[in-house]
Amino acid sequence: MTLNLSRRRFVQTVSAASVLTTSISTRAHAQSSNEVRLGFIGCGSRAGEHLQYFSKLDGIKIAGLCDPDASKVNAAKSIGPDAKTFSDLRALLDDKDIDAVVVAACNHWHCLAAIWAMQAGKHVYVEKPLSHSQWEGRQTVAAARKYNRVCQVGTQQRSDPMQAEIKQFLHKEKGLGEILSARVNRYGVRASIGKRDTPLTIDPNLDYDLWLGPAQDKPIYREKLHYDWHWDWNTGSGEMGNWGVHVLDDLRNNVFEDKVTLPKRIFGGGGRVVWNDAGETPNVHFVYFDTGSIPVVIGLSNLPESPKSSKPPKPAGPNSGYVAYCEGGRLEGQRGSAVAYDKDGKQIKKFKGGGGNSLHHKNFIDAVRKGDASILNTDVEVGHYSTGWCNLANIAYRTGAAFDMDKANQLDNKEWRGMVDEMKQHMAAHSLDINECGMKLGPMLSIDPEKEVFIGENADQANQLLKREYRAPFVVPEIV
Repeated sequence: MTLNLSRRRFVQTVSAASVLTTSISTRAHAQSSNEVRLGFIGCGSRAGEHLQYFSKLDGIKIAGLCDPDASKVNAAKSIGPDAKTFSDLRALLDDKDIDAVVVAACNHWHCLAAIWAMQAGKHVYVEKPLSHSQWEGRQTVAAARKYNRVCQVGTQQRSDPMQAEIKQFLHKEKGLGEILSARVNRYGVRASIGKRDTPLTIDPNLDYDLWLGPAQDKPIYREKLHYDWHWDWNTGSGEMGNWGVHVLDDLRNNVFEDKVTLPKRIFGGGGRVVWNDAGETPNVHFVYFDTGSIPVVIGLSNLPESPKSSKPPKPAGPNSGYVAYCEGGRLEGQRGSAVAYDKDGKQIKKFKGGGGNSLHHKNFIDAVRKGDASILNTDVEVGHYSTGWCNLANIAYRTGAAFDMDKANQLDNKEWRGMVDEMKQHMAAHSLDINECGMKLGPMLSIDPEKEVFIGENADQANQLLKREYRAPFVVPEIV
């Protein structure tokens, strides 16, 4: 049952004194018993993985389970049998016996749930992508700073010790000389989500109003409600926000050492081709990032290499990872491993990783116990910027018009032109002409990284996509 909203207005008006009281209580509990009491907002498949990792850490109590779908709460009870259960996250946030929350709901809920939680005095572990739009991500950073909360974003590879070894090799040792350019890939096959003639009937056991939260109440024409919300702009961020954030976060971490917050210019294209389903986000997406220093391109595809194959196309570098092209060779990195090659393609160094998941969860708990966000491996602002590259890449696509190869090739960048040519061949393998298959190409967009807004030509259209329209009362506050 939805709670009385007037009674729950604390999330918008909570005082600093109230948060301080909760903070002192939480810290005293953690220090006296070493126990951290976790509440879970969202109990789907990813939350189940979080439950497994957190429950294996010492001193963790699974104290609350919340989901508008009762069946998911019941399934999660197998790991947290003694946890209190909720359908409305506002009731969970009202519970003084919960110290921190794990936000593993749909993308469109991430920021609002995190902000409400921090306003209620809770620490937050929030799944990637941090935000559904750039503006709400910045609001979440502001809330963490205002209420002095620990807020970790779930790009778990940040906690893999291998990352420090790669940065040492690339930047301190200069093992391959200067980095000249970089490429990021995510090529993984997915299936069509189908297209219904009539709107999907919502399970009456699901509190759909709570599931929607900030999103608009629109008819759904895909076959399934859960998971495939990723491919609807109303609730998801496409493959760019789903997997792109992982590989772009690796790039920001290892290639740029987080010194580049957001790109200065962006140029991109893509399309939702072949399937003719109810999805809105591109299943083929390619973008150029002008960082002011090292140029970057990213390519994503959910299509197989050909209609007769079940394998993804083979790009330059790993299917899911990045390539740093350097004066003396290249480094290819992916989850759990990396390899450095010299100019002749000879392997000169190998990196082995793993364990990022459990270490990332432990890193969050350590920060909660110490009350010290500075030790986080993916502090909310770090996650905000990595997510920002994805948000901007999606805007580059959404502001596009019909694809034009001549216009695409006006950008004189070797990696970009190579990427465009690969995408042309990728479409040809599916008997499609890249100029005539419904693909889009956006304008070159300029960005002010400090203000996090578009500037110059075409800025008005792009800036409209930096913030969504919220459905009352599930509104990210203007002042957190």
